[in-house]
Amino acid sequence: MFRYYFIALCVIIADHAAKWLVSTYMKIGQEIPLIPGVLGLTSIRNRGAAFGILQGQITFFIIATTVVLIGIMLYLPKAHREKTILPYGLALILGGALGNFIDRVFKGEVVDMIQVHFLHFPVFNVADSFLCIGVIIVMIHSLKESRNKDKELKEVVK
Repeated sequence: MFRYYFIALCVIIADHAAKWLVSTYMKIGQEIPLIPGVLGLTSIRNRGAAFGILQGQITFFIIATTVVLIGIMLYLPKAHREKTILPYGLALILGGALGNFIDRVFKGEVVDMIQVHFLHFPVFNVADSFLCIGVIIVMIHSLKESRNKDKELKEVVK
């Protein structure tokens, strides 16, 4: 069980280290190309959610994130007993959500810095990346479970 909280802690540390570096060494709006035309670091602040939606709705984010965090922490022991990839996905979601939650509570905004130019995708941060990876893992788990249940149902019907 400890390993999932350790994974979440590593995500938080990586996220906040990146945010600290960007906040300390870059001006807001400054861009540093990493791979020209493909990937860069751009220092921005986001008072909203993904893609900048719901700007300034800090109370909503705090309440919604608290509910999600409690739900994940309550479900994680059950997911751990299932011996699947699910708890790893939940750990990444937990770490990513906490990384951004800490910023929203203490700063009222989130530091974003990763910009993928060729996709014209909004600027995001390390926590967002791990949140997305965690969600993908949970979706893969759900699809596998759904297929397994379909197979079991077909076997029962035969």
